[in-house]
Amino acid sequence: MLSAYIKRLRESPQGYRLATTVFFFISGFGYSSWASRIPAIKEQLHLSEAEFGAVLFAFPIGLMLTMPFTGRILNLFSSRYCMLLGAVLFNIVLALPGFAAFVWQLVLILLIFGGSRNILNLSMNAQALEVQRLYPKSIMTTFHAVWSLAGFAGAGLGYVMVTQHIDPSFHLLGISVAMLAVTACFYPLTIENEPSGEQKKFFSMPDKNLLKFSIICFVSMACENTMYDWSGIYFQNVLHASPKITTAAFVFFMTAVTLGRFLGDYVVMRFGIKNILFYSAVLISVGFLLCFVLPFIFSTMIGFVLIGIGVSCTVPLVFSIAGKSKSLSSGSALTSISTIGYLGFLVVPPMVGFISELLSMKWAFLVMALLGGIMIYMVSKIPEEH
Repeated sequence: MLSAYIKRLRESPQGYRLATTVFFFISGFGYSSWASRIPAIKEQLHLSEAEFGAVLFAFPIGLMLTMPFTGRILNLFSSRYCMLLGAVLFNIVLALPGFAAFVWQLVLILLIFGGSRNILNLSMNAQALEVQRLYPKSIMTTFHAVWSLAGFAGAGLGYVMVTQHIDPSFHLLGISVAMLAVTACFYPLTIENEPSGEQKKFFSMPDKNLLKFSIICFVSMACENTMYDWSGIYFQNVLHASPKITTAAFVFFMTAVTLGRFLGDYVVMRFGIKNILFYSAVLISVGFLLCFVLPFIFSTMIGFVLIGIGVSCTVPLVFSIAGKSKSLSSGSALTSISTIGYLGFLVVPPMVGFISELLSMKWAFLVMALLGGIMIYMVSKIPEEH
């Protein structure tokens, strides 16, 4: 019966959508599993905030170094092959951080981890754009909602692993093996798209219309990844919370992101992209400001929820707009807009560590609130038709 169901799904819109959804789940679950064990790995290597901030640079550097390569292969090959490559590398490297005994080992692992995540991320978004063309209604934010749901599940499992005192090495190895098996099962259902065959230079700047969206993407990615890297440490060092409460805070954040993205397609159709982006920016800024002004467990939890809702739909909407670019192919548009967006991923979260070392993590979160203000300004420049 299962084989007959899978056969019906092959080469159908429902099958393509299911397979793409699964790859979004793989990405979110794997990354959140890593994020949930960041405090333990930091302690395992006896690193300060500034030292760990420097180590974290390796992940986005690996991501940025592979960005031009990913754009090129997306133009030359079907995104399904790129997605398979990214998923296999991503899941293999996921098993390694817990086994790092030296800082240089973790740096090397994070370089490769970042590169593999970039390949997986861009290719699965390219697949999502191909599937979107088969549906009359918007489904783009739902794919990202599944990523967030997977992140929530990964954070929840991480909470269990922390409370049961399971070593990060065994935890991440188990996730790696399971996700490789899922990859093998669902890859045959992915869509075979025709590559554009563009032979452009490795990096193309977004056109004038997309540039403002790129900056919005920059702010959103900076804020979201700051939460992934530093939310647990904020609860540990500023609020002196227990490991259980620290992990629960990350779960609250991921829950807000997940719910926001599941509602995204509906609210965009009802209120429009510009309004959603504006309120998202306001929530991001207010959330970080609340953490700065009222550094208590309950108020900071509320701040995390506001930030989660704020970042939830920004990147999916920006990617959807990028895929409609008339001057660039989907692969080139995603690559160029992501390059600017991921600069936020590259520069800002590690800088939080340096600001925390110089001043305090509270002041680092105030800087993030100011970034939200920049996003509000950029949204005001978006034409009304959005």
